[in-house]
Amino acid sequence: MKSTVEAVLNAAIRAGGQPETAGIRASLVKAGIPAGAVEVTAGRTPTGLAVDAVEAGVRDGSDCIVAQIRTGTVTVTVLPGLASGGCLVGVRD
Repeated sequence: MKSTVEAVLNAAIRAGGQPETAGIRASLVKAGIPAGAVEVTAGRTPTGLAVDAVEAGVRDGSDCIVAQIRTGTVTVTVLPGLASGGCLVGVRD
């Protein structure tokens, strides 16, 4: 699952610019990841400015594949899932 998330997000940044929340989510779901397992942080601040980084979390059993997209770079790691059942604090869809 980690390699899938990494490949999808690297393809998204190769398409140009900082991918937006909806685009990241759609790309992961299109790659076969269940929509309910995907969390993505906001791509814009409440005042409408672009964020410096977007994080994505994909639940994979008891673990989470957590990725950060920042300035054309994707960093992916595997972390334990949160007790709440999610991957990212404060992100609920």
